[in-house]
Amino acid sequence: MFRRRIRRTYRFHEIDPDEVLVDASNLPSFEPGHMEGRLERPIGDGAFLGLGIVIALVLAGLLGRAWYLEVERGPSYAAISEQNQLDSSVLFADRGVITDRNGVPLVTNVALPDGSVRRLYRSPGFSNVLGYVSYPRKDSNGNYYDTDITGLAGIEKSENALLAGQNGTLLVEKDALGRVVSQGKVIPPVNGKSLRLTIDARVEQAMYDAIQQVSERMRFNSGGGIIMDVRTGELLALVSYPQYDSNVLSSGGPSSTIALYNTDPRHVYLNRPVQGLYTPGSVVKPIEAAGALTDGVITPDYTINDTGSISVPNPYDPAHPNIFVDWKVLGTENLEKAIAWSSDVYFYMVGGGYGGIKGLGIDRLAYWFKSFGFDSATGVALPGENSGFVPTPAWKEAAYGKAWNIGDTYHTAIGQYAVQVTPIELTRAIAAVANDGTLLTPTLLEGEPVQGTRVPASASALAVARAGMRLSVTSALASPLDFPYVEVAAKTGTAQVGVNNEYDNAWVEGFFPYQDPKYAFVVVLERGPSGSGEQGVSVMQQVFTELEQTAPEYFK
Repeated sequence: MFRRRIRRTYRFHEIDPDEVLVDASNLPSFEPGHMEGRLERPIGDGAFLGLGIVIALVLAGLLGRAWYLEVERGPSYAAISEQNQLDSSVLFADRGVITDRNGVPLVTNVALPDGSVRRLYRSPGFSNVLGYVSYPRKDSNGNYYDTDITGLAGIEKSENALLAGQNGTLLVEKDALGRVVSQGKVIPPVNGKSLRLTIDARVEQAMYDAIQQVSERMRFNSGGGIIMDVRTGELLALVSYPQYDSNVLSSGGPSSTIALYNTDPRHVYLNRPVQGLYTPGSVVKPIEAAGALTDGVITPDYTINDTGSISVPNPYDPAHPNIFVDWKVLGTENLEKAIAWSSDVYFYMVGGGYGGIKGLGIDRLAYWFKSFGFDSATGVALPGENSGFVPTPAWKEAAYGKAWNIGDTYHTAIGQYAVQVTPIELTRAIAAVANDGTLLTPTLLEGEPVQGTRVPASASALAVARAGMRLSVTSALASPLDFPYVEVAAKTGTAQVGVNNEYDNAWVEGFFPYQDPKYAFVVVLERGPSGSGEQGVSVMQQVFTELEQTAPEYFK
């Protein structure tokens, strides 16, 4: 019964909000009518004192710990902190791989233990096209102060922006013992883009080997060779001999090898196909013939009797006329035969006039040489390209203070005097003869658009020039190139050089197949013994023989 009453008391009794702090000891004596039993007592002073002590103890602990860390242990922790380092490490990007037109690697990458990258070049035979690079450099403490791989020559230089990519960055924290505490990749590397060249490694190698072997056997100083697609301008081979090893120059050693490069009188750094300037000699004759036919100076059937020289009156000394000689007596010949047998007398007449032939004259001769690109860079994607030179009366007057004479025209007409061309200019010119008059921009990167301009020579004139070059192979000076598996058209040339004309530059130019031209070629061998001018043909004979075994598709 007692329990039941208790439950009822607490079940029905409600506590007002203002009763929360009522002293419980007064509740039994609570009388609402007299306001008794509702006395409220404040929190005692002891509670505040206790709370203050607790706070003081916490603060004292914090201050003590701070004193211990900053004062007692501060110097030792500072030393440890200073010995911990946050380093910024380079994540080296892979430089783009370079391949030939068939995907054969020409330049690849090799990763070193420290994460850097080295280039591996195919050699010999490719360095003048590929070039070389400089690698990242370290200071005396082993820290990189230059983190880029930079192209310094060849495709490595001209296409550096595409090949390079971008290095990344890695933050690494190390302790005093050099142990990695933490690391995090901040910027990932972006690898460079790979390039596929128009070069065919088989063709390039065959051309290099042939030039090297003939040069060494016949004691030529140096040489260069090119094969180009006459429909697109794509370069299948672009060879310079001698050349450096890209692996040596990129790595900076051996120093003895580099010292030999620097002192070699043959100038191994010269990229002869695009930078070498040469007197062309008789390889200008098909181009001159096309211009003369287009201008109506001669007809294809115009015939002369080449007796081995012509005599021109000397206005200053009538008793001693000027004699301009040929390389041999060639007898009766028309234009095609004059091209095939490289008649100087015929082209003296075509260029400067003689007897009943007016001739082109120096102005039209210069016009046609320039129309075929003899004085303008081709635009090939390699650094340092040179452009040729065509002499004129104005140039001679300005350079030497002398008037132009007929002998200057005659010598210009056979590719001598001050005429200069680069091998790639001549390749582009002879490709224009082969493809009916399009002067193409040579390309080294696969997929480049075909670009070119029209040469103002008539189609019939170009056909006669081609016929003369084919006759040279079937029955004249270029007969070593008369093969059963492909019809070749070619023109040889010899330019005498040296103080006393004691050296020969040997040339050969041409195209194939004759009936449906696809490829043009040019070879120059520099400063060989006098009388060795036919050796350019020997180079191409070796090239054709090699390609018939390794790349016969080019002859179909």
